[in-house]
Amino acid sequence: MLDAALFLFLIVFLAFGFRRPYLWVLAYLYVDVLAPGKMGWTLMPILKASLITFVAAFAGWLLTDPKHGSRFTLRQGIMLALLVYCLWTTGNADFPEAAAEKWAWVWKALVFAIFLPLTLTTRLRMEAALLVMLLSVSAIIISAGIKVTLGGGGYENQLFFVNDNSGLYESSTLATVAICIIPIVLWFNKYGTVFTPDWRMKAFSAGLIFACLLMPVGTEARTGLVCIAVLLVLALRDVKRRVTFLVAGATLGLVALPFLPASYYERMSTLGSVDGDESASTRIAVWEWTIDYAMEKPTGGGFDAFRGNEFTYDMPVREKQGNTTSVEFQEVTDSGRAYHSAIFEMLGEQGWPGLFLWLWLHALGLWHMERLRRRWRKRQGNGEAQGREWIAPLATSLQYAQAIYLVGSLFQGIAYQPFVLMIVGLQCALWSYCKRIEEHDFSTSRRKPPSTDAPGPRDAVAAG
Repeated sequence: MLDAALFLFLIVFLAFGFRRPYLWVLAYLYVDVLAPGKMGWTLMPILKASLITFVAAFAGWLLTDPKHGSRFTLRQGIMLALLVYCLWTTGNADFPEAAAEKWAWVWKALVFAIFLPLTLTTRLRMEAALLVMLLSVSAIIISAGIKVTLGGGGYENQLFFVNDNSGLYESSTLATVAICIIPIVLWFNKYGTVFTPDWRMKAFSAGLIFACLLMPVGTEARTGLVCIAVLLVLALRDVKRRVTFLVAGATLGLVALPFLPASYYERMSTLGSVDGDESASTRIAVWEWTIDYAMEKPTGGGFDAFRGNEFTYDMPVREKQGNTTSVEFQEVTDSGRAYHSAIFEMLGEQGWPGLFLWLWLHALGLWHMERLRRRWRKRQGNGEAQGREWIAPLATSLQYAQAIYLVGSLFQGIAYQPFVLMIVGLQCALWSYCKRIEEHDFSTSRRKPPSTDAPGPRDAVAAG
């Protein structure tokens, strides 16, 4: 039944695209985020939804879209350079088969992120794309939140639609993305136009934010707790009563403590120290190996180059005997361990050039969104941005989402996460949209006829 429902929904979605081809772009966003092909058993796997919507999105834009306002930005050029460089490292990879398997989805994520801003030329299109992304990931978050509320949470427990530990269905990745979308949910709650921000919208937004905050608890992902802390720090920039905000946040945290399972406390206790935690000790050892590897091979070893690592480290093992605790150092040898960090993932796979392009891409995004935030807030204050009050808050929301991701990616190998690359594409689209508005306003002001009123004393002095 679920298989048939997903199949019919996608068929109807694609059929409407023949009247409005831009809907095929939204269809690909839906398919790539939610991955409905993994939920079915017969019809959905046969349909090849990802391939069909990917081709349809490009074909619809090339053949029917007027392309007014489409621009190619610097950040799209950076992604294109990273794409070409990844292609080169894949051809010279240490492990060709594994590299080819990862390249099969990385190139698609990068190409679509480069293509997406070319289609988002109006506010309605940007909002529609962001809304489809939000609702698609919300389907995963809400279902997982229901299971957590009913007592089905826990580290590495099955919470999702499918038994898959990749993409957004990986617990730490979902916990990070769930916190990332909270600023975007708040933006829709105030500035959305597709759905009127009435009491129903606000009630759904409140429930969704609650489900998002449950993800780090339900998955027991330590990264999610760090992302919540980052979100609270970023929120201090915009709240008017900061002391009240901090007190309210601390109170809610204290109230929630008795309801958290004991396993959550045990897992979160390892955040303070890496001693005795094999996972943390292994990550540090892998990072040290990656730095040494990059020094020997500056251009990187291609995708999944971590398969060649092997290292030995001493891990402290504590044993309690009565009231005393003895500590013994045990030598541990490990190999083929993943990077568990986007920084070291890029460094090991793409070397120093790839890491530079990746850092440049995200640093430029933070800077662009900050410029839009400040510039359009000032115009709004001067009454020059009538009907454009949504721009500065949207830039802020996208900036916060990216900042939360960047902190979370320090402890996860999610450098090429497709959902985040879509956020990057939306940032590029918003930047181009604002540039186009500014150019239009400037040309309009120059075409205005000069005033015929006689200059006053102050104008005469200024002219002199």
